[in-house]
Amino acid sequence: MFEYHGWINVQESASADDDDYDDGRLRGIVEGIERRIREIDSPYLLDLRWMNGQAFVHFGGFRNHRDVEIVEFFGEVGERAPGSYGLLHVRNDEDPARENEVLVIRMARGRVTEHAEPLLSPCIPVLEDPFEG
Repeated sequence: MFEYHGWINVQESASADDDDYDDGRLRGIVEGIERRIREIDSPYLLDLRWMNGQAFVHFGGFRNHRDVEIVEFFGEVGERAPGSYGLLHVRNDEDPARENEVLVIRMARGRVTEHAEPLLSPCIPVLEDPFEG
């Protein structure tokens, strides 16, 4: 199974200077992200919403097998909007290297890295009892 939950705060840059902010540029980036979301649409949670003038992407799903597009899309947002940050938690019991851990994919300044999630790993015994049989 492939379970995932996450969010991204979409930022065109990491600059804290309000003089550098260009609403039109950000809206253009967001329109491209929205088009990409429509291309990979599924019955699971994948949407972009504006909240208090900020654009956020939200993820959530529970599939039978790994969804490569979701993980790739997470990175694509960082490429389009290099000031973005967020987290994507993934549990994939078909990955032999990580079948007993929750992976957290971190985006900071648009760059993506992968880490074991220490609060939810190892899945057995933290989340589930060992199989007895």
